[in-house]
Amino acid sequence: MARTSLSILRRLALAFGLAVAATVAPAQGVSYDPPPAQASERQTASDTGEAAPSRERQRPRRSRAEIRPYLEVAQIVTAELNGGDVFTYTSLAAGVDGRVETRRVRAQASYRYQRNIEWGGNGGDQDTHSGLAIVNADIVPGLLQFDAGALATRTGGIGRALGVTPRDSSIGIYSLFAGPTLSTRIGPAALNAAYRIGYVAVDDDTPFGAFRDNYDDAVAHSLSASIGMGPGRLPFGWTLAGGYARSDNGGPFDQRFEGAYVRGDIVLPVGPTLALTAGVGYEDLRADQFDIARDADDLPILTPGGVPIADPTRPRLLTYDIDGLIYDAGLIWRPTPRTELQARAGHRYGGTTIVGTFQHRFNRTYGVAAAVFDTVETFGSSIINNISNLPTDFNIVRNPFTGNIGGCAFGADPGAGLCFDQSLQSVRSTSFRARGATALVSGNRGLWSFGAGASYVHRRYARPSDPAFDIFGGGSDQSFGLYATVGRELSRTSDLTFDAYASWFDSDLAGFESIFSVGATATYSRRLLYDRLQLIGALGLYHTSSGANDSIVANGLIGLRYTF
Repeated sequence: MARTSLSILRRLALAFGLAVAATVAPAQGVSYDPPPAQASERQTASDTGEAAPSRERQRPRRSRAEIRPYLEVAQIVTAELNGGDVFTYTSLAAGVDGRVETRRVRAQASYRYQRNIEWGGNGGDQDTHSGLAIVNADIVPGLLQFDAGALATRTGGIGRALGVTPRDSSIGIYSLFAGPTLSTRIGPAALNAAYRIGYVAVDDDTPFGAFRDNYDDAVAHSLSASIGMGPGRLPFGWTLAGGYARSDNGGPFDQRFEGAYVRGDIVLPVGPTLALTAGVGYEDLRADQFDIARDADDLPILTPGGVPIADPTRPRLLTYDIDGLIYDAGLIWRPTPRTELQARAGHRYGGTTIVGTFQHRFNRTYGVAAAVFDTVETFGSSIINNISNLPTDFNIVRNPFTGNIGGCAFGADPGAGLCFDQSLQSVRSTSFRARGATALVSGNRGLWSFGAGASYVHRRYARPSDPAFDIFGGGSDQSFGLYATVGRELSRTSDLTFDAYASWFDSDLAGFESIFSVGATATYSRRLLYDRLQLIGALGLYHTSSGANDSIVANGLIGLRYTF
C-alpha cells in the first residue's frame, strides 16, 4: 500500500531518531534459530546465537567523535540503450556520516536524503531516503547492554534487490530495532538473555505493487535465554536454551506468526581442536491470516482493479502449524585461533535440516566467512536480524546515482559484515521457510580495499492452498545474488571505486519468467579546499532481463559535495 510523503518522513524520523539518540545498540541479533552449543568457555554471541558480549565490544574504547554533514549537487544523465528515452536529472542531496565512541557508547550512522528533479517532466521527480545506523551502549559494563539500529533502503521490486536506477519506480523499506542484552554468570555457569522489538514498513511505488502483496508494516518481537558451561569442570559442555518469536503484519490480511522452542545441547571434546556436539528439544510454530471475502457462490470478491479483499468475519486460515521434537548433531573444529568450522544436521520444521558456519582470517588484513542456514521467518524478522547482526564499525558503498544502500556492509575487521540482497529480493507478508548459503570475503592492504558477498536462498511460503491466493505470488521462489566492490586510493586527495553485482530470481508462479540483472559502476572522487569540497564523477551500466522485457541503462554523473 502506498505511503504518503508525510508518513514516510515520520517513519524515517522515528527510525533514525531512535538509532542515533538512544544511548544503547546492536547485539549480535536474536534470531529464532536455537544456538549451537559452545565448545569452550571462550564463547561469543556468534557461537550461541544468544546475547554473549562479542569480541568487538570487549576491546578497550577510545573516546572520539566524528560527525560529517554534507550538501551535494549533481547532474545525472540516464539513457535506455534499447531505443528508449534519455532523461536528465538534477540531484540535490543532504546527508551526514558520523561515528561516536566513548568508554560506554559506540555509535555509527550514515543517512542521506536525495531529490532528483527531471528536466523534461516525463521521467518524474523522486525523493529518496537511505541510511544505516547502529548504536551500542554498556548500561552496566560486563552485565547489561542496550542495542538499537535502523535501515532505510530501496529495491527495484521482485527479484531486483540490486541495481535500482534513477529511472525506476521502487519499493522503500524502513526498519528499526531496539532491545537489552544481559550477560552474567551464576557460579560456573554463563547466563545470557536478550529481547528485541523491531518495526518494518514498506512503501511500494512500483506498478501493480498491490497485486503482488499487501505488505504494509509489521512489528516483530524476539526473546531468548540460555545457561550453560563449557568443558572443564565436567568432561563435556552443556547448554539449556529457549526462545520465542512473534511477528504481526499490519496489512489487510493481518498475517501473524508465532514460534517457540526449548532445547538442550552438549559438547564433547575429542581432541585439542575438535569437539562433537548434539542437541534435542521441542518447537511449536504457527501462522494464520484472514480469509478472502467471498460471494454467495464462494467465489473471491475482487476490487475493480482485481485485488482480493480480506474478510475479518470469516474464520482465520491456518497457514503454518508444526510442533514436535527437534534434534541434531555435528562437530566444532577450531584448528587455529583464526579458523572455526561448525556443522550440524538433524530434524526440524518437519524434515531434515543442515546448518553450519565457517570463519577464517588469512592474516590481519584478509578474512572470509560463510554460512549454511535453514530457518522459518518473516520478511520483517529477516530484515531486523540483518541489521542487528551488523558490526558497529561498518563501511558501506552507496550508489552514486541514487544514494541507495542495497549491496553489502563490510565491517572494519576482515571477513566481517553482511549483504542485504538475500532479504530484499522478495517482499512478502507471509511467513516462509528459508534455506540457503552465504559467503563473504573482505580486507584491505595498502592503498587497496575490497569486499565481496554471495548468497543463495530458496523460500517456501506458508499460505492457504486456495488458488485465489496465487495473485500474491508463487508458493516458492529462489534467488542468487553476487556483489563486489574494490577501492583504490590514487593519491592523498583522490580515489577510485568500482562495484558490480549480478542477481537471478525465479518463482513457481504460473507464467512467471525468471529475472536476471547485472551491472557495474565506477566512481572517481577528488577532494579540494582542505578536503571540504569534493568533485565526483561516475559511470554506470545496468542490464535487466525478464522474458520479453530487456533493458540496458547507462548512467553518467558529475557533481560537487561540500562537507562541513
